[in-house]
Amino acid sequence: MKIAVFGAYAPTLTNFRLPMMRAMIQEGHEVVALSTEEDTEVRDRLAEAGIQFRAVPLSRTGMNPMKDLVSIQVLTKIFQEMKPDVLLSYTIKPVIYGSMAAARAGVPGRFAMITGLGYSLQGQGFRMGLLARVARLLYRRGLALNQGVFFQNADDHAFFVRHHLLPANCDVTLINGSGVDLEHFLQVPQPESPLTFIMVARLVRDKGLMEYAEAARLVRVHHPEVRFLLLGPFDSNPTGIGPDLVAAWESEGILEYLGQTRDVRSFMAMAHVVVLPSYGEGTPHSVLEGIAMGRAVITTLAPGCRETVLPERTGFLVPTKDAVALAEAMERFIKDPSLAARMGTEGRSYAEARYDVHAVNHDILRAMGLVE
Repeated sequence: MKIAVFGAYAPTLTNFRLPMMRAMIQEGHEVVALSTEEDTEVRDRLAEAGIQFRAVPLSRTGMNPMKDLVSIQVLTKIFQEMKPDVLLSYTIKPVIYGSMAAARAGVPGRFAMITGLGYSLQGQGFRMGLLARVARLLYRRGLALNQGVFFQNADDHAFFVRHHLLPANCDVTLINGSGVDLEHFLQVPQPESPLTFIMVARLVRDKGLMEYAEAARLVRVHHPEVRFLLLGPFDSNPTGIGPDLVAAWESEGILEYLGQTRDVRSFMAMAHVVVLPSYGEGTPHSVLEGIAMGRAVITTLAPGCRETVLPERTGFLVPTKDAVALAEAMERFIKDPSLAARMGTEGRSYAEARYDVHAVNHDILRAMGLVE
């Protein structure tokens, strides 16, 4: 069969979905990857794996309904030309508009993967509340056209049920995130002193960036030797932060910005603890990569995040939007220098038991009828 995999942000196709698409190819299927933006590096990496890549005209973060309606028409023509047997879409616009276009084009199999709720579904205040109502309406219409929906955590599934976003006849499969490639992300030795924390994320406020910076500021008052690293790309998301703020943090001396990369392993190896103070995720891939590499974790009690940590064993869970609690969790690693290594070793075992990418991908392919 010919399978189309459609995500909004091109690098996620190689960073998060490549093992799944390789598994599809190993089962004898043809795979075409689609994204809302051209990316030469992604195109080249996919080509090496025998996967076609196509950029499609759909704004990833824009909120212009007229442009999106035009995009549905264009996507419909693309799917009619491409003639896939199955579409797997993830992230909000590919799920909504990709599903609509695929249905119009007569694509027989349509599946959606919910990789987090995002700001658009949970907005507060008049403007963001209106956006949330529109997003829920569109999700309801888009998901009604799918035979199956994947959720990466039970909280997101409950949210969609509570807001009546799922069709009654839709098969729901709960998966352990995107999984992590345990052969690619090997456990590595702890680095030398000083104690080093790293946050790996797109630079948007919903990832907990402000809390990370404030916690770093609090900790460094009494422990100026502790390092705080930040790795990730700037983003056009409405909650994104700009280079000026990051530069101000660096000038203040509270953290070090490492830029962005397509391979986080060497940067993860520089740190003792991975931190993600996110307000909510599907399943945070940076945390899975961290525990696979034998790193302790501090993340939040938010949906999708809390499942990735065994509290007091592989890391700590703190409330969202609470920089003081985050700083207190960080200080526990200062008080006990051996804690990060102990938690990291157990974290690797947890990754092996729950998040092996091959097991996760088998569940996905089986639910889509692509493997027995």
